[in-house]
Amino acid sequence: MQTAPKGFRLHIGLFGRRNVGKSSLLNALTRQAVSIVSDVAGTTTDPVDKAMELQPIGPVLFIDTAGIDDVGALGEMRIRRTRQVFDRTDIGLIVTAAGEWGAFEETILEELRSRKVPVIVVFNKSDAARPEAALLDRLKGLKLPWVCTWATGGEGLADLREALVRAVPDEFIKAPPIVGDLVPPGELVVLVVPIDKEAPKGRLILPQVQTIRDILDSDAYCMVVKERELRDALARLKSPPALVVTDSQAFLEVAAETPDSVPLTSFSILFARTKGDLNQLVRGTMAIDRLQPGDHVLICESCTHHPIEEDIGREKIPRWLRDYVGGRLEFTHVQGHDFPDDLSPYRLVVQCGACMGNRREVLSRIVRCQQAGVPISNYGLTIAFSLGILPRALGPFPDALEACRQHSRHAAA
Repeated sequence: MQTAPKGFRLHIGLFGRRNVGKSSLLNALTRQAVSIVSDVAGTTTDPVDKAMELQPIGPVLFIDTAGIDDVGALGEMRIRRTRQVFDRTDIGLIVTAAGEWGAFEETILEELRSRKVPVIVVFNKSDAARPEAALLDRLKGLKLPWVCTWATGGEGLADLREALVRAVPDEFIKAPPIVGDLVPPGELVVLVVPIDKEAPKGRLILPQVQTIRDILDSDAYCMVVKERELRDALARLKSPPALVVTDSQAFLEVAAETPDSVPLTSFSILFARTKGDLNQLVRGTMAIDRLQPGDHVLICESCTHHPIEEDIGREKIPRWLRDYVGGRLEFTHVQGHDFPDDLSPYRLVVQCGACMGNRREVLSRIVRCQQAGVPISNYGLTIAFSLGILPRALGPFPDALEACRQHSRHAAA
């Protein structure tokens, strides 16, 4: 329950005015004092995350947001942080008090529905008043579920949990696998894991661990080697593996050692599909061909690690892109949930594999880039394209490979 990564949890956001009881509701749902509760409006200043197990859904992440009816400079900061939560919300709870529904709540509802996020309306403090019949009729007409709760009294929580179970999106239940559908049961996957400065001492990084687990869940098995040991490992096998997966940074070396008859891809490209839309990200990758010296590129890292020498996002990808373009490019880096409101200065966005983020957030960024007319790629796709081996890396994904080939045909024409 406690060790499931945030990126694989259902994200449930609580939105509403200040002092409607969002924090009390979260504390009641989790049965813990997660958020500070006070009669003073605006007590919650930043989104508060609480991971828990909600049966029968499984691992979830509740996000208690600051009230977004705040004013002043501090209020603007709170509002901006709260708006970032929309990008990663799988289910939105609009928490309000009876008699307080108005233009403010309608704005939140419109924002969530525009993103196709399931919504549950929670009328809290129901001990004091009940919602108006006309509003309930309207919500029924919109097919929006609603519940009445009294968080501090413990009333209505069972109804809310039941509504949450019914609202779970199909895309969460049927999330794309990492690699399991690419390898038949009983077949072998070779994972190439470089041990370099970025490898955490004594353990593997999250995408590698999750890939291994997915292989085992699919009744296949795997061999884990470093890039320098790949040739010898392949030579010892009686039959070739069904798939080779490498860290994107070792693409060229691994491609040279892997027979053309063996499918090859990278952890980052696997996660482009699991955490986003692979075909759309491939189309965005093709825009690298249109980059010109002086263009601005945005690089997004979902985790907030401290950059080290030869960091992939801050040094290696910028270097490979400059080499491909043949001139200087301007790079901006953001981390965690930060993402610019204005994307117009950028000619390309490069998202990391998002092992620490959830799929909803990556899909939200893809949509925002589409709306702004800015192409978006990801680390593995960008590296494979820059090094000239993207078609090889997309071999396991026929639809994505066809999107790549269509671009190549159009460019040649």
